[in-house]
Amino acid sequence: MATTEVDRERGGDRTKRKQGGFRTMPFILVNEVCDMFATAGFNANLITYLTQELHLPLVEASNTLTNINGTSSLTPILGALAADSFAGRFWTIIAGSVFYQLGMLGLIVSVLVPSLRPGPCSPPATPCRRANGLQFAVLYISLLFTSLGSGGIRPCVVSFGADQFDQHKEQRAEAGGAEAEAGRQRQYFNLYFFTMGMAVLLALTVVVYIQENVGWGWGFGIPAIAMFVSILVFVVGYPLYVRLKPGGSPFTRLAQVVVAAYKKRAAPLPEDSGLLYQDKRLDALISTNGRLLHTNHLTFFDRAAIVTPADTAGSSKRNLWRLSTGHRVEELKSLVRMLPIWSASILLATAGSHNNSFAIVQARTMDRHVTQHLQIPPATMFIFTTLAMLATLAIYDRTFVPIARRFTGLPSGITYFQRMAAGLAISILGVASAALVEAKRRGSAAEHGVLDTPTTVVPMSVFWLVPQYAIHGLAEGFSTVAQMEFLYDQAPESMRSTAAALFWLSSSLGSYMGTALVTAVQSATRGSGDWLQDNINRGRLDAYYWLVTCLMLLNLAYYLICFRFYTMKPLELAEDSGHEESSSCPLSTKMAAAAAPYNIEHRAYSNYNENVFST
Repeated sequence: MATTEVDRERGGDRTKRKQGGFRTMPFILVNEVCDMFATAGFNANLITYLTQELHLPLVEASNTLTNINGTSSLTPILGALAADSFAGRFWTIIAGSVFYQLGMLGLIVSVLVPSLRPGPCSPPATPCRRANGLQFAVLYISLLFTSLGSGGIRPCVVSFGADQFDQHKEQRAEAGGAEAEAGRQRQYFNLYFFTMGMAVLLALTVVVYIQENVGWGWGFGIPAIAMFVSILVFVVGYPLYVRLKPGGSPFTRLAQVVVAAYKKRAAPLPEDSGLLYQDKRLDALISTNGRLLHTNHLTFFDRAAIVTPADTAGSSKRNLWRLSTGHRVEELKSLVRMLPIWSASILLATAGSHNNSFAIVQARTMDRHVTQHLQIPPATMFIFTTLAMLATLAIYDRTFVPIARRFTGLPSGITYFQRMAAGLAISILGVASAALVEAKRRGSAAEHGVLDTPTTVVPMSVFWLVPQYAIHGLAEGFSTVAQMEFLYDQAPESMRSTAAALFWLSSSLGSYMGTALVTAVQSATRGSGDWLQDNINRGRLDAYYWLVTCLMLLNLAYYLICFRFYTMKPLELAEDSGHEESSSCPLSTKMAAAAAPYNIEHRAYSNYNENVFST
């Protein structure tokens, strides 16, 4: 088990204790497990709650669901900002968990108090009343708290867990140290997503069953209890954790580079990049693993590190809005280079978002009997996505990687770029299968004369939907883990919470894009054979799925083009932490620091040559 010695104090006497490693995982992962358990248990069946309990029309309920998911995946940007700027990951996770707990309690109240939801109905004798403003307000305020809670938990848990495997600088100098570290982090990311999948699996089987057969009070109450337990468990592990000190707001540093580069837009770039400003003391908190090396891309931003007479005049304290270090410039360039690759995952989230809405409505119109007396709840169909993802992760790590390693020589078998490409390609098959199955379902409804009675069960097994769910899970097993690896590895070390937030931001934008796409399709097809309507037997949901399939094909081509022009992050790793400069480098002699004993080595994942697909 790898452990890390962490300085408990940053001045005076230092007390060192062995911390980190796999022994911290039960405490860390249980918090995220309960978050996912609560989120999945509610969201998986939210379309049912909105349409049958609050009596919203199908399209409005679908858009409400994707907007809620989008907001929950957007708030991690706020959590990442707090963690990287001033609070640190540990305390941000604690704050997020408390907010989530309050939101869950609000949901329980909205369910248990009769005046906070519409009364029962039985059309046509008793017409259904849509929820009023107060009832929606209580629901949305509760969901806002859960969204804020997720914003504190999601961007920090995965990065906080990966921090436990960062080795000490002396350990990195050992032979194979970087490769061993990368291997442990790869295993951690697989373990993270596998554990999340188990939480979702439990929610889809237990919580959804309780919601459908016992009641929504217990259906929300059990996740709330689980979240409370997770907070206690996470706090108990406090002495074991590696807790990195926040290095200040990354967004402020990025803004400073942009402003400084713009102010010096007319300044000529030096032919020797070694003349760009460096200050190791200034960058100490944001470059504990080493400094980013200069790259010959996005050179406009290099102007922020050009030393001018105005920068050396007056006070010895540098104005960071006029002069940035080369490391800070490369932080911004690294983040900008990542964005095109990252953006390719947005449409993947769009394609998967409708498994929680339209596919559940499809399932409710189909024969859901497992046995003569047992029916599977519509929302539980998502279990096949989770099972497929879990199987993919297990087989990938234990079988595929060792076999692929023999052919490629890479510790990871294939690169995370290849893994993302495979996930994007597989997801296309999932959406296409959804279109084919929906066409068959509509045909069966027409054949049996139930086109105008959408509540009538079509004599077609619900298990026809399994392929679209399972293929989506297979795609997630490839793409989501690879995307998180990519973001964590290629992001500057001081922005790893921000990188994790980017992961959730892609889900957020994917959900919002799903809402926009549904709205656009509904508007474009209104009056000429509405594709999306409450009576899906008369709609053309299959045509909508084919549209998404075409968009996914274009997205895969876009990803391949972005990969072709991507440049890996070069990192200069410090060999010995004892060779620290006692003062920041003077501007006139700043490059003398290059004489310090540094090994130029890239992180294990950065050793891939640019043409990795040739492997």
